[in-house]
Amino acid sequence: MHFNLGQILANRAFLSPTLEACVGDGYRFDYRQANARANRFAAALIGLGLAAGDRIALLCKNNEHATCALYGAAKVGIITAILNWRLTAPELEYILNDCGARLLIYDGEFAPVAEALRGVTAVETFVRRGGQGPGTEFEDLLTKGKGAEPVYAGADDDPCVLMYTSGTTGKPKGAMISHRNTFWASIGLTHTLRWAHKDRYLLTAPLFHIGGLAPVLANVHVGVTTVYLPDFHPVTVFETIARERVNFLMTVPLMLQAMAMVPPTMTEKLDLTCLRHFVCGASPVPESLIRLYDQKGFRIAQVYGATEYTGAITFWTNDMGLDKCASAGKPVFHGDVKVFKPGTNHELPADEVGELCLFGPQVFQGYWRNPEATEAALVDGCFRSGDLGKIDGDGCVYVIDRLKDMIISGGENIYPAEIEAVLAAHPAVAEVAVAGKPDERWGEIPVAFIALKPEKKLTEAEVIGLCRDRLAGFKCVKEVRFVEAIPKNATGKMLKNELRRTLAR
Repeated sequence: MHFNLGQILANRAFLSPTLEACVGDGYRFDYRQANARANRFAAALIGLGLAAGDRIALLCKNNEHATCALYGAAKVGIITAILNWRLTAPELEYILNDCGARLLIYDGEFAPVAEALRGVTAVETFVRRGGQGPGTEFEDLLTKGKGAEPVYAGADDDPCVLMYTSGTTGKPKGAMISHRNTFWASIGLTHTLRWAHKDRYLLTAPLFHIGGLAPVLANVHVGVTTVYLPDFHPVTVFETIARERVNFLMTVPLMLQAMAMVPPTMTEKLDLTCLRHFVCGASPVPESLIRLYDQKGFRIAQVYGATEYTGAITFWTNDMGLDKCASAGKPVFHGDVKVFKPGTNHELPADEVGELCLFGPQVFQGYWRNPEATEAALVDGCFRSGDLGKIDGDGCVYVIDRLKDMIISGGENIYPAEIEAVLAAHPAVAEVAVAGKPDERWGEIPVAFIALKPEKKLTEAEVIGLCRDRLAGFKCVKEVRFVEAIPKNATGKMLKNELRRTLAR
């Protein structure tokens, strides 16, 4: 059997033609309609002269037209690059030129960015959705195509999606996700969590993040209704859950924290009995947050994932026990995680810290036109995650830190995340990052960069004292630098390479 992502939508439309596929601002489409729209988009691409292997790009928030384009392109073997709409025009210019996208679909609100990209990239055709700006209106483009199934092209290990990594250590790399990858990733999701036919799912995580895209693909596979929410607002989320009878949604910890702060007076009149659980990931979910939602009667499924694994790697669920909620849980169905000694293929025993290495049909195909990065990341069918972690005797995975962020001081391994957790708990600390500074005696020493909350004070001596009270002596920070903010990339990840460069001067 050959796997084509677009054919999965066609199969779902055949089996569940009148089941609601997607809901958004001003639209509702059942699966028959969603599939016909994807077919019309595929025909329009062929009419524009695009062919299998060509690339298009999306600069869109969470909306049906983005996934319509993705599925339509996949049917005819055209690869879709999903762009982070938080990036600047120069950053997007690099990505568009790297992937060679010939067509760009953008939301009307990004018209100034689209205008800035004209003439500086390989893009020949601009397609907008709403508003004013260069190119053809998306709905007008659909009228030029037919709703019948196209001649399929592309399958199995051919790439259908390009997702660009956040580029914390250099230029973004395009992770090639294949038709087969999307199939097995959806199996992993829907066979690990309760994810059932006719469920209703609220899409809050952005589509340019694998945590936003992978659930939508799984929804089509099993026949779930996707409710699209272009922008996150905690009150709007609760109102949408109640109105659309949403069963579950994907979040990040900051979203859950914001929702927890919504006054009960704003939600007590809403019927939220439909809500089964939250999925939460992108960064570790604090145990206090898991317990807070548990007390409110809402379950949290914690996910550890990666773009290069087409989404979820492991899940912690409530039935694994709250005593295990500091872990990332167990690997998804048909997935496998092992711990290797860094830089080797030597598997480590339970509870020993090493590099988390990922196996299974979800492992991506490599980085677009970047054989050096691909060779470093893919070894004998295994994705070297670059994450440090361990697996306990029960098979639960613990993610400790990034391998490149580990500090080696006097021969001892120091994990910045452990120090950061201690310092972040101080009421005066808004955000903190710990990085290694070169040192002639120790090799490296840990230095804390701290941004304080407004009108709060903290001294270097107090920070070092806090470390000494909670951590072994060799783990304590030796210097503290107070900053306005920790540098971050467009997806909010801390740029520790910039901090290390500061320390190396």
